[in-house]
This record gives sequence, C-alpha cells and structure tokens, in this order.
Amino acid sequence: MLLAIDAGNTNLTLGVFEKEQLLFRARLATDRSLTPDQLAMQLMDVFQLYHTDSAACEDAVIGSVVSELTGALAEAAEKLTGRPPLVLAPGVKTHLNIRIDNPAQLGADLIAAAVAAKTLYPLPCLITDLGTATKISAIGPDGSFLGCSISAGVGISLEAMAARTSQLPRIAFRAPPRCIGTNSIDSMQSGTVFGTACMIDGMIARMEQELGQPAATVIATGGLARDIIAHCQRVIIHNEDLTLLGLREIYLKNR
Repeated sequence: MLLAIDAGNTNLTLGVFEKEQLLFRARLATDRSLTPDQLAMQLMDVFQLYHTDSAACEDAVIGSVVSELTGALAEAAEKLTGRPPLVLAPGVKTHLNIRIDNPAQLGADLIAAAVAAKTLYPLPCLITDLGTATKISAIGPDGSFLGCSISAGVGISLEAMAARTSQLPRIAFRAPPRCIGTNSIDSMQSGTVFGTACMIDGMIARMEQELGQPAATVIATGGLARDIIAHCQRVIIHNEDLTLLGLREIYLKNR
C-alpha cells in the first residue's frame, strides 16, 4: 500500500492506495506544532479508523505547501512505513513542463493536480482548486503548466468580513435561496457562494481567450469545490482526489 499526503495550510488530506485503487481518504486539521511522533500516532489512528492495517503500508509520498511541517511529516511517514518517503521537491521527476518565471515557486499541490489532470483528461484543461486559497491553473494542449491565478479563499474572505466589520456576523458556508439577499446573512452567503461561482466562470472565459481556444476539460478540486461549482454556469468536473492521484503518479515515476 502507498500513503499519499497532501499537506495544505488548512488540512492534511491523506489517501491510501492499493495499486490503482484508493482505499480511503481522510482529512486532518493542519497543526504546525505537532511533533513527528504525534503525527505518526495520528496517521496510525486514521488507518485504524478505516479498518486498514498500517503495517501493510510500504511507502509514502508527500506534497506539502507548509514548509515548517514537511520535515515532521516525512519523519512520521518513515516511522509508519519503515522507509523515507518521497517528498515532492525540486529534482523530483514529474514529467511536467512548468512554463512560469520561476518553476521552483510552484506549490506541490498545483504540480500534483496538474500531473493528474494531464494524465487523466483531454487537454487543454483548467483546474480550479477551492481550498484555503482559490487557485485556477492552466494546462496547455501539450501538457505544459502555463500559469495560474490565486485569490483569497472562501474561508479567508468570510473570516475577514467578520473580523474587520462591526455589524457583519460569522456565518455558515452555504448557498442562500436567492442571489439578492434581504438580510445580512443571506447577503453575505450570496456574495461568497454565488460571487465565487461567477468569478470562476469569468476567469475560465478570460483564460480561454488567452489560450486561444476553449478548454477541453475544466476540473474542480479542493474541500469547497462541490458546493461552489454547483452554482457555476460552466460544466466543471468535480474530482476531489485529483491531488492525491497526482502524488501517486509522481511516486510511480520516481520509485
């Protein structure tokens, strides 16, 4: 079995593969203060929760955008599997042509998602990742990573409104019944959910103009993807495992 870990700023997303089959996925809150031993215990608890023998896990691959946690995660994975994990970093083979100003700046999550997309879907494609930040990546017809847009995520926007205004409350993340809100909560939910959906539709159209052709595939991933793309006008494929699948693909290219 292979353990894939996508370490994001809000969540650690774990996936355990048996050959090509994803046995289970799990999410843990990202806690930068945890030691390798504490992380290893959490990993073992997740295996137990999903009734899977952790001793059968032979290797791990890690993609992390939380630099202060990467080393501890690698140690924890080694305690679990008995061998150093593959950590996605410069020098690791991805077979992805990254055509940005400084390829070393590209986050591991965006690399893994792009690798999975070019493997699984028709090109060119656009990938929307709705997590702590809202990111839209462009993959060209030849499978090259052309660049992306990054904006504040839904959670960050809601927290900022509640913290920086005196009359707007903290609200639950869900779509209101109408776009034109008639109270503070419905109005905030409209701007957050419908506004993000419209932004995604608009950014897709702008990126297609710059590509010079329509995207053959538009994919959405990330913890908030399902709830947002339900209100987009574009047809968007939801794949919540895209990053994990990309990490597995990168693992196979290197091991």
